[in-house]
Amino acid sequence: MPDVRLAYGRTGLRVRFPDDRTTVVTPQHHAPAADPAATLAAALRTPVVGPALREKVRPGQRVAVSLCDVTRPQPRREMVEALLAELTGLVSRDDVTLLVATGTHRGNTDAELRSMLGDELVDTMRIVNHDARDADALRWCGVHGNGVPVWLNRHWVEADVRITTGFVEPHFFAGFSGGPKLVAPGLAGLETVLVLHDARRIGDPRATWAVCEGNPVHDDVRAIAAATGVDYALDVVLNREQQIIAAFGGDVLSMHAVARDTVREISMCPVDGLFDVVVTTNAGYPLDQNLYQSVKGMSAAATVVRPGGLIICAAECSDGFPDHGEFREVLASAPTPQALLATIAARERTVPDQWQVQILARVLDHARVGVYTDHLSADDLRSAHLAKVDDIAAAIAAEGPDARVCVLPEGPQTIPFVRRY
Repeated sequence: MPDVRLAYGRTGLRVRFPDDRTTVVTPQHHAPAADPAATLAAALRTPVVGPALREKVRPGQRVAVSLCDVTRPQPRREMVEALLAELTGLVSRDDVTLLVATGTHRGNTDAELRSMLGDELVDTMRIVNHDARDADALRWCGVHGNGVPVWLNRHWVEADVRITTGFVEPHFFAGFSGGPKLVAPGLAGLETVLVLHDARRIGDPRATWAVCEGNPVHDDVRAIAAATGVDYALDVVLNREQQIIAAFGGDVLSMHAVARDTVREISMCPVDGLFDVVVTTNAGYPLDQNLYQSVKGMSAAATVVRPGGLIICAAECSDGFPDHGEFREVLASAPTPQALLATIAARERTVPDQWQVQILARVLDHARVGVYTDHLSADDLRSAHLAKVDDIAAAIAAEGPDARVCVLPEGPQTIPFVRRY
């Protein structure tokens, strides 16, 4: 029987699977860049499209840098240090504000910021957690895309130079992460995010993994970034060890298109037909800190599980549902996944965390879902229409001796799809 290490928390989880009927889908192995600092510097000096970074900045200008929050494995310290090194002689650290693009997530703690950026940057830089609910921290930017009212972080809007930093991977309803998402929803007000993630957009079949053009969510994300202005964008592609493989810089939309072509090649995997059981993860820490984020791993599994089949998601959920936000409350507001979908479709206005609930309800309408976790009880999971799995191998055995099994050890780091002949 194959012994597979699942990405789970910081330590991983080993599980034995049936030998003759298990397909394991893993990311292609890619060695890290030999010199990550040089790779980042090259992306700042030789952009995909447009002038180099130093040509975009004049001495003394105010610079705002958008970066991912603690739920994403972005190499923030390395990317910020590369930016500062490239801007030496043009701006000082006092001219630069680092904006943690939390979207509607909670602000990151001092300890989290130090783990994300290191003590030296935290102690010497101005760092601001974006707060989508603080009206005083937002500025009106007009209506863009398909009728999206756009409020953005005031530090971003008022800066002379705006730089996004992120990493690119497939995203379960926005197509891909990185690039323009570091503007909206990353630095957007709550009203903006609620429209971007409304039931109509999230429910569109094109709002899915690896689709950007024609995806109503990503179409509006790109429109907002283009209309409100990004002066330079820096994105990286990571391997399964969360090391830098490649870096891309330049115009945000052109750069992102090239970066996601690279990711599509290394992160999409064809399989032969649907499976009775799909075991997935949310790629371990920091991505599996809560159930909210782990919906992504479930969504990846749903692409290749048969109707009525079983999805098992191994997610540590050390931060619970989490307790902040309305995810748990919205999940528990209807007796069945079908009722949840009907309630969401009938609402005139999106509520916070509804989009994650809508994705999960859609998965649950297609398949049964169990969760292996050390931090949520059976009652907790039952309130979310999920089952508790205490033994993954036993749960698979209970599906019968002929059940075909697919394993996604890194969860949404590799997105499977059924091969078409």
